[in-house]
Amino acid sequence: MHKVLTRLVAAGLLGFLPFTAQAGGLQRAALAQIVAPVIIAEVQPLRLEANLRKALRTGDFVGLAVAVVRNGEVTFVRTYGETESGSGEPVDPDTLFRIASLSKGFASSMVGLAVSEGKLSLDAPVTSFAPELALPRGGEKLLSLSDILSHRTGLPPNAYDNLLEAGTPPEAILPAYRKVKPTCAVSDCYAYQNVTYDLSGRALAAAYDASFQELVETRLFKPLGMKTATYGLDALTQSGNWARPHSRKRQADPALPPNPWTRIEVKLPYYATPAAGGVNASITDMSMWLKAQLGNVPDVLPPEVLELIHAPQVSTPAETQRMRSALPELRASQYAYGWRVYDYGGHTVVAHSGSVDGYGAQIMLVPERNAGIVVLANARSRRLWAIGSMYLDLTLGLPQRDWPALEEPEPAATEPL
Repeated sequence: MHKVLTRLVAAGLLGFLPFTAQAGGLQRAALAQIVAPVIIAEVQPLRLEANLRKALRTGDFVGLAVAVVRNGEVTFVRTYGETESGSGEPVDPDTLFRIASLSKGFASSMVGLAVSEGKLSLDAPVTSFAPELALPRGGEKLLSLSDILSHRTGLPPNAYDNLLEAGTPPEAILPAYRKVKPTCAVSDCYAYQNVTYDLSGRALAAAYDASFQELVETRLFKPLGMKTATYGLDALTQSGNWARPHSRKRQADPALPPNPWTRIEVKLPYYATPAAGGVNASITDMSMWLKAQLGNVPDVLPPEVLELIHAPQVSTPAETQRMRSALPELRASQYAYGWRVYDYGGHTVVAHSGSVDGYGAQIMLVPERNAGIVVLANARSRRLWAIGSMYLDLTLGLPQRDWPALEEPEPAATEPL
């Protein structure tokens, strides 16, 4: 009874204070110092649920799935909306989504395991498993596995992703990089990549004499209980329970309501780089992944592996600048191996986002609280990218902002962060 009353009192206190951009944030910050962290933890799911339901009513989503882990337990799983707009088929905890670049964390985790088992070295030259790769000025001779996992190739951002999207096979793109003007020397700077990151899958296949997908399935998916997680287009569309991708045209007049969501076809190209963007998973699967990345399944992902892959390797000042409008508490950002590392209001957050036509995904870990969130959606909307930020502020007791802009008109822009 005491626990129930405490929850109600805390919820009432937090809910009673009106939100304003300045006063409301200060009131909530002061209250966070009074209410014990354990009470905030109890109230957090209630606030998160209420905000998500309000966000859904804006029409800014088609289907949405959210899971939260705290202290080694899945404490929150919610699904909303439809697998296809107008179908009436609800998203459920086992509905598959593309998770896009959240896939990179699976590849880096497998590399971490391989390093811990003496199967791979992070200093391994990339040319030993990708001999056709050619970089400007012979840079491929200096490029290591560590460099591709942390996007330090020297190439400009997303180099030749346009060719990949046009259907050019990755193996044909690799030698073409010799003609690209570099942004820096190999290892000297960060620029996000997909085609070169996928070479980590080749390294693993060579080290274990097995396909990359098979390694992830046997070493990660199965032991973690990720029963519906798969790789590839066919595995998604033949599953019988999958979220169809959607897009909408940008509304030219911000005074008018947003245009309706329309189903689009699943795009194949990024499935050609499985280590960079090939995973399909449900929110149930991803809640298990969240637990493991927080260190709660050490028999599958030992602490030394997590420490290795979450360790910052390169500063990403452009990312800090890009994200600061969405994350005002962001002080600095770095890239590790398949993961971003943020200094968010003085707290370390390990995170990644994923975005591919018609799908958006986000995962955020707060190691000091053994807590995290994962979000999956079958449409890329502005409010999607605010959910993680809202969760961080709730979890860390930071001043609350109206992250989903629930009381504001929908702006014209709906591009992902």
